[in-house]
Amino acid sequence: MIELVLLADESQVEIVSDALMELEALAVSVEDADADTDVEQALFGEPGMPAPRAGWAHSVIKALFPDEATATEAATVLLAQDWATEVHVQALQPVPDEDWVRLTQSQFAPVEVTPSFWIVPSWHEPPAAASTLIRLDPGLAFGTGTHPTTRMCLRWIATHPEAVRGARVLDYGCGSGILAVGAAKFGAGAIDAVDIDPAAVTSTEANAAANGVVLNSGLPELAGSPAGAYPLVLANILATPLKLLAPLLVAHVAPGGRLVMAGILERQAQELRDCYAATGLEIDVADQEDGWILMTGRRRH
Repeated sequence: MIELVLLADESQVEIVSDALMELEALAVSVEDADADTDVEQALFGEPGMPAPRAGWAHSVIKALFPDEATATEAATVLLAQDWATEVHVQALQPVPDEDWVRLTQSQFAPVEVTPSFWIVPSWHEPPAAASTLIRLDPGLAFGTGTHPTTRMCLRWIATHPEAVRGARVLDYGCGSGILAVGAAKFGAGAIDAVDIDPAAVTSTEANAAANGVVLNSGLPELAGSPAGAYPLVLANILATPLKLLAPLLVAHVAPGGRLVMAGILERQAQELRDCYAATGLEIDVADQEDGWILMTGRRRH
């Protein structure tokens, strides 16, 4: 493997990265050229959302190629473009051969939800204390249980058997389907898992099969018109879509049923309360972890 290392400014990061992929790069990454200096800048974005900027004022772009000839040709073609006058080659260097699959797998250990409930990658043996587990491998996206919002939702499911066992459940914005699978593991009845992304639906179906649980997965139309049909509605998305979806989500909750939501930062709690109060549902913080909160409410009628 050969790594091509380039220096570019922020305005060129996206076009250079796209060009490298077109030139048969196996992978492209972007780093802060000022890392470990006094002018280093952190870029933060909410999970599932694009980064606030494509790169840093001074960005290092690293592209991996299968051999030196391919890397050299890519650099030559790239630097010949009119817009690449300020792109500079820093290095063309070999990368040690690695067992990348084994290396990647080693970075993902079982995740504890409760002392007896764990998320375990397929290549790991379950911990001795795991009486309930979800088999889930890190994939393209959608949620693997490593984020606090997912853990809090699963922890709520595990610690509220009276709300889960036998209940009809809606997982709205299901992603990997991890919450729907978790609900099934704790005895939920009919489960509908919906998402606007067809890839998430496919991921959910695969994870349900891998865990030996039965659920229905599809686009949001699967849930039908809001008719208060679900005693339990789960929604681990983000604060903005949770606000936009407030009337819909509340309408899906059956009288006496519960709404459980995550993807909310601590500072967003009051705006979520105000938004859901307008629908007639009082919600409050039920759990918190690393600056994120879980909010729940119960529909009275």
